[in-house]
Amino acid sequence: MKPSGIITLTTDFGQSDHYVAMMKGVILSINPNATIIDVTHQIPAHSIKEGSLIIKESYTYFPSGTVHVGIVDPGVGGTRRPLAILVDNHFFVGPDNGLFSPIIETQPHIQITHLNEKKYWLDSISPTFHGRDIFAPVAAHLSLGINPLSMGEKIDNPTLLPSPLPQKNNSDLMGEIIRVDHFGNLITNITEEHLGPFLISKDLIIRVGKVTVKKISTTYNDVPEGKPLALIGSSHLLEIAVNMGRAVDYLGLEYGVGTKVQVSSIDLSNSEK
Repeated sequence: MKPSGIITLTTDFGQSDHYVAMMKGVILSINPNATIIDVTHQIPAHSIKEGSLIIKESYTYFPSGTVHVGIVDPGVGGTRRPLAILVDNHFFVGPDNGLFSPIIETQPHIQITHLNEKKYWLDSISPTFHGRDIFAPVAAHLSLGINPLSMGEKIDNPTLLPSPLPQKNNSDLMGEIIRVDHFGNLITNITEEHLGPFLISKDLIIRVGKVTVKKISTTYNDVPEGKPLALIGSSHLLEIAVNMGRAVDYLGLEYGVGTKVQVSSIDLSNSEK
């Protein structure tokens, strides 16, 4: 596979420190012609699950041969393995802690390398910054066309995190919020396919916290300003939003990732509209 020369970075490092810049410096020292794209560095600290969702959603929009570096690594320096994964004509580089679970679980053909060939690392390795000392140089070498199998041994037992799926509860569908985006929208694990049987009903009811929504909107301004709505977002997942507002604030601080979302066809409650 011909490398694209593109390297993406997704981390929980934030923007106030120099960590991301050092990684870019390492990459450019090895491949001065690399194109480096920041997907985001605002993953909530240590949130492997949220990092995994963003990587999965974003990688398909890049050309084949792109190298995707993902670093949400609370176990850095411990026993977890550094990995390079080749799947769907893309490379993924990062820790073996479940960060790439959604990609591994949905692709039938995959090659995983345990990165233990140290000649592709920096000479000095900090136990607290493998992003700079292992993952950045490995990504740079991959972007130059180095075969990942020359960087370590092939393995078939990566760490996988359980993926929350919506569950049927009698005639209802029970999902949950899996991410809160920058706009305060609440992204759920319920897909349009999951909603299929409910969309034909004239009595569709979606409940999350104190909010009840009775239809699927097409755009955010389908409801008056300040009012809640439900729609299928750009990630093809059901999301709860507020027109010109923040759903996470509308519901209150106690509602966020992990909050249950109920979809049904009959309204049996007097929840606030």
